[in-house]
Amino acid sequence: MRMNDLRAFLAVTHANSFSGAAESLHLTQPAISKRIGNLERDLGLKLFDRVGKRVYLTDAGSLLEPRAESLLAEIDDTQRLLRNLHTQVDGTLNLATSHHVGLHRLAPVLKSFNVEHAAVQLEIQFEDSEAAHDLVRSGAAEFAVVTLNPEGPDELEYQPIWYDALLFVVAKEHPLARATSIPLAQLVDEPAVLPGMGTYTGRIVVDVFRDRGLELRPTMSTNYLETIGMLVGAGLGWSVLPKSLIGEGVVRLDCGAPPMHRVLGTVTHPNRTLSNAAKAFLQVLARHADAPAHRDIAREPGTD
Repeated sequence: MRMNDLRAFLAVTHANSFSGAAESLHLTQPAISKRIGNLERDLGLKLFDRVGKRVYLTDAGSLLEPRAESLLAEIDDTQRLLRNLHTQVDGTLNLATSHHVGLHRLAPVLKSFNVEHAAVQLEIQFEDSEAAHDLVRSGAAEFAVVTLNPEGPDELEYQPIWYDALLFVVAKEHPLARATSIPLAQLVDEPAVLPGMGTYTGRIVVDVFRDRGLELRPTMSTNYLETIGMLVGAGLGWSVLPKSLIGEGVVRLDCGAPPMHRVLGTVTHPNRTLSNAAKAFLQVLARHADAPAHRDIAREPGTD
């Protein structure tokens, strides 16, 4: 089995299509088909069932997938370990980040890093924070800069970088905007546009209500905070947004709730050797931090 064939196999698996795999690897679709054909001939087994434009793993493919990920991760880690014997910062750096962090936090970091380490080629994957954690866990990304799991780092390693205050908001023209104070119990019965309940940000909001014995039932939900800001500004309901996203069309609501925040930071795998490029990026990132190192993620107080 050749590494390039295994990489093509995993790309098809993740994209559920040969065309998607070709796009992610910057290859042609025939090149992907050839690599999969090579692998199937080497193994003497069919790895995919092709149904229309989609592909599905066979039993053999399902068995191979985790082993291929583990094998390639070990090879990549070995290559990084050997490259790190010298101090040169170059090569390709694969990192994952969320759309919000990428749009509102990383620009000055990327600018500084590019000036200091122009020989490094950046490959940035934009994913939900939860999916970015999985990319680090599987070895598909060296590290991630995302919203950290409020329940703790699990088997991964966390480094807080920024603390993001979360505020209750509503459109200026919304009837709730005229009230001086709105109890949480009243908000439960009002239309709400909230982060997806499966997201880390969504869980933080749900826990505030759950601690008061209240169950949230949002009218609409989405994983994109910028979209939430637009919908709230249009008067479709109240929401909770980072302070940085509160524009002119919305106002803060006083709900008597304890200060809320989410922690943005880096996610790394304790068993993965970081490349010189990754170490250099984390050093640049640390210079832009407003979060002192090694704080308790769950207990750090929110700020307005």
